[in-house]
Amino acid sequence: MLSSRIGILGGGQLGLMLLQAAVDWNLDIHVLDPDADAPCKKIAPHFQQGSLQDFDTVYEFGKNLDVITIEIEKVNVEALEALEKEGKRVYPQPAVIRQIQDKRIQKQFYSDRQLPTAEFILTDNKADAAQHASFLPAFHKLGKDGYDGRGVQRIATPADFDKAFDKPGLLEKAVPFTKELAVIVARNASGQTETFPTLEMVFHPEHNLVEYLFAPAAITPEIDAKAQEIAIKTAEAFQIVGLLAVELFLTPEGEVLINEVAPRPHNSGHHTIRANATSQYEQHWRAILDLPLGSTAAYAPSAMVNLLGEDGFEGPALYEGMEKILGTPQVFPFLYWKAITKPFRKMGHITIMDDSLDALKEKVAFVKDNIRVISSVK
Repeated sequence: MLSSRIGILGGGQLGLMLLQAAVDWNLDIHVLDPDADAPCKKIAPHFQQGSLQDFDTVYEFGKNLDVITIEIEKVNVEALEALEKEGKRVYPQPAVIRQIQDKRIQKQFYSDRQLPTAEFILTDNKADAAQHASFLPAFHKLGKDGYDGRGVQRIATPADFDKAFDKPGLLEKAVPFTKELAVIVARNASGQTETFPTLEMVFHPEHNLVEYLFAPAAITPEIDAKAQEIAIKTAEAFQIVGLLAVELFLTPEGEVLINEVAPRPHNSGHHTIRANATSQYEQHWRAILDLPLGSTAAYAPSAMVNLLGEDGFEGPALYEGMEKILGTPQVFPFLYWKAITKPFRKMGHITIMDDSLDALKEKVAFVKDNIRVISSVK
């Protein structure tokens, strides 16, 4: 299996960290990305520029490979289905990607299998959504193409329906929650599963993307067991081969509800590179190559801070304060090889380790106050 020719659809930061893990095992990796200067370009053994959504491009890329995987869901599933029919090992499976690409299908999948999730109503367009004022407050989500907070609008009152999307989507009941949790679960082709410790995510108040996280989450053993069980049941329901990041809401009543899932390495697992015996990236290779899954034991409590482009700056990236960060024990920066910064663009992350949650919180505050991604151009 280690001698297989492996393709990754997508050459962004997740692909970059997959490549870093692949180096240890001398894996023969081929990367396809539409950006000629994608983060993977400089270290990929084989890099090809091309569309991830064009059938012919994806099919031609994969036809001489043995295993194909993804670092982004927005790919041409029809091409992957054709490759799978020809005997290529495509993980996650095209059927899984197809189900998860459309949030409408994804939510119905949970409902049909009695997996806990918030109430929802499928909508065809803005006018259709506006017929459901009695369901408010809710979030209107695009069925397809929403990510990192894009494609989501809060609809609190009927006046807010002006913000609804005029495309197929869903209204999801606004659920009161005390924490946003995540569990990353790996499943290999032999059916072995392994989960990473449950973690807590804190989202940016304006841009609806993860600002920082803590692992393990500060929750009771009972809630932890519930989150872990739901993650495994979800992975088993999809019969996924690879990683599944399961994002969860914890309600004041102690319910754990599925928010969304991602069938690939995920932002909520970056810290595992330093903090766990096996990183999510190595675990992904183990899963799709049908190797024994690695231990996910944590070395210490950890946190991760997303390093976002500073508001008001766009141009060649400058990392202000890096010396302070590097001078702090158990603080590890990872930069994504993106030459150009933009406001709130993901430019890297900082993994933090310490002996207690209180110490981690102090370090998170220090990191947030002392490093910025700016540019000489405003």
